[in-house]
Amino acid sequence: MINPLRGEVALHVDGAARRMRLTLGALAVLEARLGVGGLIGLAERFEGGGVRGDDLIALLTAGLNGGLAEGGAEITESEVAEMCFDGGVMAAAEAAGALLAATFRGGGR
Repeated sequence: MINPLRGEVALHVDGAARRMRLTLGALAVLEARLGVGGLIGLAERFEGGGVRGDDLIALLTAGLNGGLAEGGAEITESEVAEMCFDGGVMAAAEAAGALLAATFRGGGR
């Protein structure tokens, strides 16, 4: 079950909701992967509107791995790149935007 109070957002893949959450660990991995200078740089990169497909894959991967239940196998960027998102790429981008909003705005608190 998705808990928005914990900053969780659903990503719908092949008819199933997958939990995404940007934990501190997931944020650190994403910062390093994208080469941004901290959380502000990360937010600015996605706020600017010039997000590339590679950025979206990195964000979705970090969110999916942050949302894994304990003991779940990590998802790779290659696996995310091959996923069939319900609603297409735009729906995945909307879920990614909701994930960033939940992370930086407190998940509805």
